Amino acid sequence: MRAWTWRPTSRPSPRSTRAPQQYLAVVRDAGGAAVGTLQLTFVPGLTRGGTLRMLVEGVRVGSAARGSGLGAALMEWAHEQARARGASLVQLTSDKRRPEAHRFYERLGYVASHEGFKLEL
Repeated sequence: MRAWTWRPTSRPSPRSTRAPQQYLAVVRDAGGAAVGTLQLTFVPGLTRGGTLRMLVEGVRVGSAARGSGLGAALMEWAHEQARARGASLVQLTSDKRRPEAHRFYERLGYVASHEGFKLEL
């Protein structure tokens, strides 16, 4: 049985005054506690014919909600948001130390196609 309520919204993130292409989704349980989050950022690209792409970040599902289908529901909602805005590519990064997350994304059809790099500033 699900311990969370899914009422998807497409609300700009709190930083939307600076970046209106960013969205934050938060799923709360019946008591109001956050049990899942993700952040979406829409980026016009130079490659792939200038296609719009959506970046998915901050995907988190609380331990009590894992295995309930919440993560898949969050990601499907994200895909719907991408389609609705005309994005033709969804991309994300996942920490190399999270093999269970990698398996989750692969089950959803994601392919590990690039090696990522970061620079702390």
